[in-house]
Amino acid sequence: MNKTLFAAGAAVLTMAWASSASAGLFTDDLSRCLVTKSTDADKAVLVRWIFAAFSMNPSVKDMTQLNDAQRDNISVAGAALYQRLIFDDCRAQALAAVKNEGAASLEAGFQVLGQVAARTLMSDPASTKYLAGLAQKMDSAKVAAFTKEAGLDK
Repeated sequence: MNKTLFAAGAAVLTMAWASSASAGLFTDDLSRCLVTKSTDADKAVLVRWIFAAFSMNPSVKDMTQLNDAQRDNISVAGAALYQRLIFDDCRAQALAAVKNEGAASLEAGFQVLGQVAARTLMSDPASTKYLAGLAQKMDSAKVAAFTKEAGLDK
């Protein structure tokens, strides 16, 4: 159980890649619309775009084989998704959020959608199994000592 707790914590950290933003009523409405109007396929497009962006970082660039054409295709799909959601599906909510709470409301809305998209992808059995595998790599004695000290061993 202790290792499961730590694996769950690692999963939460993994899914929290988007910084939290304080949202107002209009941004909340926009966020809800973005989530409800997005299909699982849309969420995959968003995660693929984020993955492609992350993969440009030198610390992980060697872990991917994406070429420029693939990156461009991913960006085109991401732009189409963004445009559909903001200009069509959630236009009224986006306009109200920007007019009342500023342009940052768009970023905050997409942060929420990104977090939901990441959770959707991370709920895949293969991903869940991989994340849970982190616990198998941890020092059992250190986990037990920590959970005991924290009062979690009850």
